[in-house]
Amino acid sequence: MNLSCTGSPVKDVHGDGRWMSMHARYIEDGKLLKPNVVFIGDSIILQMQDTEAWNHYFKPMHAVNFGIGGDTTENVLWRLENGELDVVNPKVFVILVGTNNYHSTVEEIVDGLETIAWTVYEKRPQSKIVILGLLPRGQKPNKLREKHLEVNLALERVVATIPNTSFLNADPGFVNSRGLITPTDMPDYLHLSRSAYSKLCNLIHNHINKVTNS
Repeated sequence: MNLSCTGSPVKDVHGDGRWMSMHARYIEDGKLLKPNVVFIGDSIILQMQDTEAWNHYFKPMHAVNFGIGGDTTENVLWRLENGELDVVNPKVFVILVGTNNYHSTVEEIVDGLETIAWTVYEKRPQSKIVILGLLPRGQKPNKLREKHLEVNLALERVVATIPNTSFLNADPGFVNSRGLITPTDMPDYLHLSRSAYSKLCNLIHNHINKVTNS
């Protein structure tokens, strides 16, 4: 059984119910705000909303951010299946998740993201869906980077078969010519700096404009 494409909530191991509380808040936000653009994903999506780039590029688009740190494909899928899709009907969904699927193979991550895209399409067939490629991570070349490259290559082919859905390799070039990621872009070699978010958000913004105007 491929857990990556089977919706599953996060276990409340800390006992404070934070994950489920955030999910409930996003449902209320969706009802209240009626967004035109919905971002869904893990901490890389979540932290985007605390940047100048978010305010510059996406606040004018009337966007909301449904990111939760640590989420995997199965966690996002569960959220979509349990209310977050029901309260929004945006022009565009932007989805980035998969870097936390350490337990999954390349094929399983791709299957999980494909399931997410089809779930969104079947519920909101008029919306555009943008699936972002996984970003590189780690200061030096490593197995996870290689895994993410394989995911993205397969994902681009799969996404092309899903109506109203496009793939965006949103990496603006975080890996330099020596194969290194610098702390100015990723201080912990996973999460992005404000300047890195500016580059990432510019690419996403341009792609949203492209798909909504086509």
